[in-house]
Amino acid sequence: MFADFESTKSGFFTLASACIWLGIFNSIQSICKEHDIIRSEYRQGMKMSSYICANIMWQALLCVVQSIIIYGVCIAFGFFKDCPSDGSMMPAVIEYFITIFLLTFGSSVMGIMVSSISGNPTTAMTIMPFVLILQLIMSGVLFELSDFSKVVANITFSKWGMSAFGSTGNMNSLEHVMAIKIPEMAEMIRKQFPTDDVYAHDAGTLITAWLWSLGITVVSAVVSVVSLKIKNRDS
Repeated sequence: MFADFESTKSGFFTLASACIWLGIFNSIQSICKEHDIIRSEYRQGMKMSSYICANIMWQALLCVVQSIIIYGVCIAFGFFKDCPSDGSMMPAVIEYFITIFLLTFGSSVMGIMVSSISGNPTTAMTIMPFVLILQLIMSGVLFELSDFSKVVANITFSKWGMSAFGSTGNMNSLEHVMAIKIPEMAEMIRKQFPTDDVYAHDAGTLITAWLWSLGITVVSAVVSVVSLKIKNRDS
């Protein structure tokens, strides 16, 4: 980490993927396994918005604890040992923790959305791999995105998680591994791989990534409520 651009990008991708994976697993079956109970309670006047909010509040508490554990593991294994101490607008340690929490919590709410749409736990677990694959592909790390895929990437946590991590870690300032290995070709390599604005080391880039993550989380929560209301409209 922080030795060269490629290694740092891979490290951040691993961290972002772990947060998303953990978040989805938190809640992917939390709603669909209780559909019968939800229907019964809904008949007695329970508000779907209150039910979803209660689940989200529990996930928020759970994700705070998980984020502390994830961050502790990262520190224990020296993940942030050589990272710059200054983030884009505050100490890097704070920015990393906020990003880890937003990714884990947002993915948990997304899991609630998938669980709300699914008819049963089996369906939810069938859908989950496709959701994860979409997140991994649209991060922009495994494949270069263009045209329509760039638009789709805007609604994924992986893209904005990578943007936030890259911005905090000032990833654009790192040399590419080939430039380090072949110093005489460094200038040509820099021209071949220009800096990516999505990783810009400034407050605007970081805030944009955080706001997009929050926005996707809110939309996921709204879809969860609407989905449950539609499913139980005849109750």
